[in-house]
Amino acid sequence: MALQAASLLPPTISIHKEAKSNACLKETTLFGVPFSTHFSFPLHLTQELRKKGVAAGIVRAQTAATTPAVDRAAPQGKKTLRKGTVIITGASSGLGLATAKALAETGEWHVIMACRNFLKAEKAAKSVGITKESYSVMHLDLASLESVRQFADTFRRSGRPLDALVCNAAVYLPTAKEPTYTAEGFELSVGTNHLGHFLLARLLLDDLKQSDYPYKRLIIVGSITANLGDLRGLAGGLNGIQSSAMIDGGDFDGAKAYKDSKVCNMLTMQEFHRRYNEETGITFASLYPGCIATTGLFREHIPLFRLLFPPFQKYITKGYVSEEEAGGRLAQVVSDPSLTKSGVYWSWNKNSESFENQLSKEASDAEKARKLWEVSEKLVGLA
Repeated sequence: MALQAASLLPPTISIHKEAKSNACLKETTLFGVPFSTHFSFPLHLTQELRKKGVAAGIVRAQTAATTPAVDRAAPQGKKTLRKGTVIITGASSGLGLATAKALAETGEWHVIMACRNFLKAEKAAKSVGITKESYSVMHLDLASLESVRQFADTFRRSGRPLDALVCNAAVYLPTAKEPTYTAEGFELSVGTNHLGHFLLARLLLDDLKQSDYPYKRLIIVGSITANLGDLRGLAGGLNGIQSSAMIDGGDFDGAKAYKDSKVCNMLTMQEFHRRYNEETGITFASLYPGCIATTGLFREHIPLFRLLFPPFQKYITKGYVSEEEAGGRLAQVVSDPSLTKSGVYWSWNKNSESFENQLSKEASDAEKARKLWEVSEKLVGLA
């Protein structure tokens, strides 16, 4: 999500941790697998059960496992009453965790918390009161394309249907002086936030297509405040050797790299919509839930920043929202039957009412979205 009010950061401050995309950044001037076994009844027992009016068929025995037993999806065209399954990346803290909690509390969703740190995610779920039967934790490191592929394979082997995918996790390094890189050698912010999610969404698209849920959705937390230029750096591989580590081919700028990655998320959502919405019925959307100024994303900032940034957002920009409120908004985009329109960038007004926000010229550039898609396919090995 856009870190939409953030050039409040003094230039000497740095953050060098993976963060969930749950804050706000824009230049201002304050300071400058479940396992299941199926048993068939023997014929004589089946006949006896029928005499007693008991329907005999398949009995599912749930064994102890991290993931509860699964109610498999019914054949296409036959709607089934079951919990929806949603994958949320970066669900161990911030916006992702708040969204996981909001969806789990409805009793209508099973949340797959896709995170790098298994134990952190387990502790986080327990700390906010998510019941054990409402979630599973699966390992995913978006900075490794191999990890993304392994995640997709592991999820598919779990036997669960997929009804919604939320691409939320992000790396944010606003004051880094030199680029760092993913396992495959891409600049870390774009490699994680865009390329990792791009591959994940492409690999799981068929699973979403097969869902029999009343509504199926792919949601990307994005932003519209950057300019990608002609994508020359991305086309060169973002490796800082044969090409620039920046998408536009310019000098490295950690804050801009993050913003660039989020515009890529927006363009990707738009291209998914253009290519697949009509064919599949999947809703593709993005959102900006507001500025979460108290997020742990800013924990490495100087004490004065942590003291002043939240009230600045609350009383000056009026853009502040709590993690709980932002999580509720993202959960709404995932599950609200009224928010089925595809290709939309959702925002909320001062009365917390959702509305369709206008895309920037950059984020709605269809030709750039097409080019970004094609270059990204090559970089992640899909073309």
